Amino acid sequence: MKNSTIIINLFCCLVLAGSCRDYVEIDLVGQRELKYTDDYQNMLNNSTQVEASFYLPVLASDDIKSEDEVYLNRLYNADAGAYTWAADLVGDNNEDQDWARLYNQIYKFNLIIDEVMQSQNGTEQQKKSILAQAKVHRALNYFYLVNIYAKQYDGSTASSDLGVPLLTKPDLYARLDRQPVEVVYTQIIDDLTSSIADLPALPNFNILASKAAANAILARVYLQMRDYAEAIQFAEAALSYQNGLVNLSDYVDAPNTYPYVLSDPEEIFVKTLSNNLPTLALNPELLSLFDESDLRVKLFTASGDAFAWNSFVGTGYWKHRIMNLNSKVTNGPTVPEMMLIKAEVLARDANRFAEALPILDELRRHRFLEADFTPMQGTIQQDVLSNVFEERRRELMAKGLRWFDQKRLANEGFIGTKTRTFKGETYTLEPNSNRYVFPIASKYIVLNPEIKQNPR
Repeated sequence: MKNSTIIINLFCCLVLAGSCRDYVEIDLVGQRELKYTDDYQNMLNNSTQVEASFYLPVLASDDIKSEDEVYLNRLYNADAGAYTWAADLVGDNNEDQDWARLYNQIYKFNLIIDEVMQSQNGTEQQKKSILAQAKVHRALNYFYLVNIYAKQYDGSTASSDLGVPLLTKPDLYARLDRQPVEVVYTQIIDDLTSSIADLPALPNFNILASKAAANAILARVYLQMRDYAEAIQFAEAALSYQNGLVNLSDYVDAPNTYPYVLSDPEEIFVKTLSNNLPTLALNPELLSLFDESDLRVKLFTASGDAFAWNSFVGTGYWKHRIMNLNSKVTNGPTVPEMMLIKAEVLARDANRFAEALPILDELRRHRFLEADFTPMQGTIQQDVLSNVFEERRRELMAKGLRWFDQKRLANEGFIGTKTRTFKGETYTLEPNSNRYVFPIASKYIVLNPEIKQNPR
């Protein structure tokens, strides 16, 4: 096996290969050669290198909205571009940090996948496990990329809709042609399904991949594809491995004792927003969906004036600020998300929609004081489905997953036209608009002309 060098912040050499050739050929101080099986596992154990996912789709989603001009004026240029669904988010010669981070990680995962089976001082089982873990990480990154920078999956057009560059080898000089959406999804599913046999049922730490994680991500993938039969199958499989819920009533009087993310029974596979401690102004429309007695309001939101370093008029997302050890917004798959996927699939079935209600009740029972909990009612299928979508908004707020939901639900009447005012100008986002597909930074296209831009 050829020894490899890990170069931190190597993304420019991946996406801008032609401009970085001299950089990667010099002998760097502090380089780390990979040789032993443990070296590859240690890469996956390093949460600072593999945990962060994306950020800008959170600001683009309808979870976030503010009328406070001072707050809006404090947004960075890229953040403001996402918030206003701009044609160009980062400007000329600037990096798109979401794209860069996800592909930087993919390079490392590809390195592990390509080399770990030839590493030294590890058993065959250890090597296969590490290979499988890297595949799970890579699959989730591509799921995020294809849902940020490509159209919503549509079975009738996915074979021709442009997806994203699909890199499966640690090749700094590979062409970056955008593969069809269907091809990207096929790779995602293959990575996940081929990894399950070699993964532990549950990990020692939830930043590591497991059978529960692979099944949970597959449930996400198939839901986004609108393949509901597969989505519920994998959601149930994930829940068969992990199904714990946090009872919020246990933390009303002592919020700072809320479980640390690494011991949170709801977290199946920890990924986080790439912006630590973001100040996120919640959309009043979203807040109106909560009952007054809902403990998620009490524990996970706060008045804008509580954000002393970035105060604003309104209400902000607070869960990641309850305690210092939980300073990041997680957006990896969770037990509540799997329950909601199962509930949605059942609610879509004319013969089984009533079965969704007990699932919603089980989740909501953990979100209220016992005296305040009221079971959900519903005898009309459309009402039950609407209840599922509203619960999904409440439970998954501020994680960025709402942006993907807006895309997949656009044709079903559950997503209307969105409007925002920023610096005196009104911006509009209609269902199925081209602005639901993020632009690719012009810097990458200039240096890699095979990359085609998304229509604006």
